[in-house]
Amino acid sequence: MSVPDSHAQARYKDRVALHAHDYRGAFAADGTRNRVRTPIREVPAATGLVVEDPASGFCGAVVRVDVREVTLEDRHGRHRVFPLRAGGFLVEGAPATLVPPRAAPTGATRSASGSVRVQGAPARIARASRIWVEGIHDAALLETVWGHDLRVEGVVVEPMHGMDDLAGAVREFGPSPGRRLGILVDHLVDGSKEMRAARAVAGPDVLVTGHPYVDVWQAVKPSVVGIAEWPAVPRGTDWKSGVCAALRWGEPADGARRVLGAVRSFRDLEAPLIGAVEQLIDFVTAAG
Repeated sequence: MSVPDSHAQARYKDRVALHAHDYRGAFAADGTRNRVRTPIREVPAATGLVVEDPASGFCGAVVRVDVREVTLEDRHGRHRVFPLRAGGFLVEGAPATLVPPRAAPTGATRSASGSVRVQGAPARIARASRIWVEGIHDAALLETVWGHDLRVEGVVVEPMHGMDDLAGAVREFGPSPGRRLGILVDHLVDGSKEMRAARAVAGPDVLVTGHPYVDVWQAVKPSVVGIAEWPAVPRGTDWKSGVCAALRWGEPADGARRVLGAVRSFRDLEAPLIGAVEQLIDFVTAAG
């Protein structure tokens, strides 16, 4: 008896493997063939998209589309209209269903203050009227939240750098019906020096509003800067310095970057500050 040629056996196994097929899943239990459907992708029919109608062989770029049909333009400038059928076109050689592109949102967008954003309007020439705030941090906060509104209305915000001689500064400004002055004050509560100064300058062309917080930082919601509450600062200690020390924020300049950089919109501020600023903007723009 001859010994089988091992090389011949190997060649036979290779031929069997070459022609073998894996039929698992190809047939159902009753012996019928399972039909595997490849999902056909949906492609937005954006203007300029090149597609082909496989039935006619017409290839062109999309020039118009609606919910029922698409118009294609070929390289010779000829137009043909085709119905939008499921899987009715080839895009980059693969079957696709063309669908109308989604329309861009047309609803009014809102500014950081919550007002309707005016699109494309140039900044108005500055009014003679002004809004004064106590310091640069107050001015920066107003710019972040109300900057759009202020530019549309032509309102300039100026820091006073303190209230040591508020009455003298108001006299020098010279308020009048066409030159109104709005003043935003920190810690405007009964019995405070700020309240006494506000009452001394208030008049038909001067409006002083404010909030009850020691500093404008405190008008930012604590959660916005990642704390549960603003720390208590002993009387006689500079409030910003005391806060930065208690929270280990470094110097007040470091704290300012942290606080002002966290504010994105009016939702990050306490209601008393929002109401005070809105009153001032309405007041200085009421004269037209």
